[in-house]
Amino acid sequence: MEAELLLSEATGWPRTRLFAWPDHPLAPHDYARFDALLGRRLAGEPIAYIRGRQEFWSLELYVTPATLIPRPETELLVETALASLLADAPLQVADLGTGSGAIAAALATERPAWHLFATDRSSAALEVARENLLRTALRNVTLLRAHWSEAFAPGSLDAIVSNPPYVAARDPHLARGDLRFEPREALTPGGDGLDAYRAIAADACRCLRPHGWLILEHGYDQGSAIRRILADAGLKASSTRTDLAGHDRLTLARA
Repeated sequence: MEAELLLSEATGWPRTRLFAWPDHPLAPHDYARFDALLGRRLAGEPIAYIRGRQEFWSLELYVTPATLIPRPETELLVETALASLLADAPLQVADLGTGSGAIAAALATERPAWHLFATDRSSAALEVARENLLRTALRNVTLLRAHWSEAFAPGSLDAIVSNPPYVAARDPHLARGDLRFEPREALTPGGDGLDAYRAIAADACRCLRPHGWLILEHGYDQGSAIRRILADAGLKASSTRTDLAGHDRLTLARA
């Protein structure tokens, strides 16, 4: 499939045309471009960075090495927020550490009555998110350069969602596969991988309105630790949900 995607990228042909005319010869410049794209992939570069785009929640998003590549598992975070919050109310929802803006864009697309605030402390990541908002013509998202929830007034948010960095600093996966090419600061906060959750949880009760939701994506083995962090911060009724593979994937709680 990846070879087909790269051949489509090199030629400008849709995959359906490749299937319909599989014996069509390539022009020399198309072959040269295809060979160059293959070389990048064989060197391990993620195909999303090679193509400059990635699908997420039916949206085709612009991506660069300044942000994480949106992953299908994160769609569970979007689904949970949509199911947990009132659909037609004018809610104020923050996406902390937005990266490419994938989560904010998906929620804003599905809930035009909501206003999303997408924060990131990386100006390069915010440029990627800004491009995605332009491409999707979304007007109910505000981008903010800020570290987690520091930009928000007390009691100003109905919900906070986030997929923060959560890989432990010594996790060997950081040196393998696609992760080698993604921004390290978006993958790991250092230490045990939980510092971002501690920071977000510590400020959540200040920012959230009564009964507001905090919904966090995390690693497959971090559910119990994050429930403890949320309880220690004063959040209530935390619970962890699993992804389609049966792994812990997100934890949510209320102010």
